[in-house]
Amino acid sequence: MIAIIDDDEGMRVSLDGLLRSLGHRTELFDSAEAFLESQSAGTADCVISDIHMPGGMSGIDLARRLGDDRPPMPVILMSAFADKDVRERAEDTKVHCLLAKPFDEETLIACLEKALVV
Repeated sequence: MIAIIDDDEGMRVSLDGLLRSLGHRTELFDSAEAFLESQSAGTADCVISDIHMPGGMSGIDLARRLGDDRPPMPVILMSAFADKDVRERAEDTKVHCLLAKPFDEETLIACLEKALVV
């Protein structure tokens, strides 16, 4: 199961359609907190999360928290504002990929395949 976390409903629905068309099971969340409070937090195979979500935990904070788990949960982060500082902070969390929005389907699929191999 792949958890999709983004405050933008359009992005969640778009990613959901793509991943389901590839045969993946998905669950959608509008915040990192909603994901962490769900049963899926312990069972997801991978998380795809936006970095900037207003009013709560960022995707980078979520990746740090999930990276503390043993084994760590694979995380793919995405952002429309992937400047140097954001990239460095994301790399410090050892995320599998950081995608700059907008990104193409092939790039996401390659990142997902990399994350699920781990």
